[in-house]
Amino acid sequence: MTPNATSPCRAGFEPVFCTIVPPHILDTLAQHQDSALAGPARRTLERDAFERTRRRMTTVIGAPSPAPPGEAAAEQPHRTIYDAGHGTDLPGRKVRGEGDEPGNDATVNRAYAGLGATFDLFLKAYGRDSIDGEGLPLNATVHYDEDYGNAFWNGEQMVFGDGDGEIFLDFTIPVDVIGHELAHGVTQYTANLTYFGQPGALNEHFSDVFGSLIKQYTLGQTATEADWLIGAGLLAPRVTGKALRSMKAPGTAYDDDVLGKDPQPATMDDYVRTGRDNGGVHINSGIPNHAFYQVAGELGGHAWERAGQIWYDVLTGGELDSQAQFTDFARLTVAAAVSRYGEGEERQAVLKAWERVGVATTATPTA
Repeated sequence: MTPNATSPCRAGFEPVFCTIVPPHILDTLAQHQDSALAGPARRTLERDAFERTRRRMTTVIGAPSPAPPGEAAAEQPHRTIYDAGHGTDLPGRKVRGEGDEPGNDATVNRAYAGLGATFDLFLKAYGRDSIDGEGLPLNATVHYDEDYGNAFWNGEQMVFGDGDGEIFLDFTIPVDVIGHELAHGVTQYTANLTYFGQPGALNEHFSDVFGSLIKQYTLGQTATEADWLIGAGLLAPRVTGKALRSMKAPGTAYDDDVLGKDPQPATMDDYVRTGRDNGGVHINSGIPNHAFYQVAGELGGHAWERAGQIWYDVLTGGELDSQAQFTDFARLTVAAAVSRYGEGEERQAVLKAWERVGVATTATPTA
């Protein structure tokens, strides 16, 4: 395959290591006086740092091919689930392959189903054959490390921790977490958004959008019926919160004595300028998240249809620069709405949503 928009070996390819739990949450936990909370968080942060470094090294020396050419059937998922046995060697021991019957391990079965749900949405809604558009096999490892409080896409596969049982439960429980991380792979193979600042927030935003759409698609929900939460069911009972993030109401997902308050802004008025979390990629993604929620609500019906199609068109259309800012992205969504649907309600819904969150959709005149 020649280097192009679908090749992870092209010049300027961004090393990818993306986690579902933001560093600011783990940082807060790591400083807690209760070692039962601080210990797992510190180990998770250390493991994340190690895996991030390993991903950079893999990018430099070249990633191994995930499967022999032609092994995956066209437009059919090719899933393999591995068990790390609470170790850290990847991928671990194979425990379920494509077409195998469910076993007794619910975590394995959820991972397998979540990979399939993600594959189904991208294929049936957008005509995309797996993450790379060319039938990429979907591999996942479960039971990673001891009390590991995260899930990640490392550029090649999914990895799920079991959580510590105190703050986080099993990371395969919410299907949108699975979809979110795999959607980082779609971004990797398309716009390849730089993982810092506003382009990094857009990277996280796309994963939240498609993670939520995968959950809605699986449940057959309309935009009105959906909860628009990311990671509902992941937080342990002791946590005062509903999820990791809310696209409907950024900043309201949790307000807990241990975790603190959800810091996501809903509009540019509250944009957070920080050097942490890669320039606030998990925080400021709340702004475009809220815009998408409003577009979907305005248009009604199934959000993966018109609203999701517009967003997918921008992500895969080749015009979204890897350094894109919110205003760049907003302008492209307006153009994509017009290109696919004309000057009607889709365009108006997109314009109105970006106006409400304070992101301009027209270029600022130069002097």
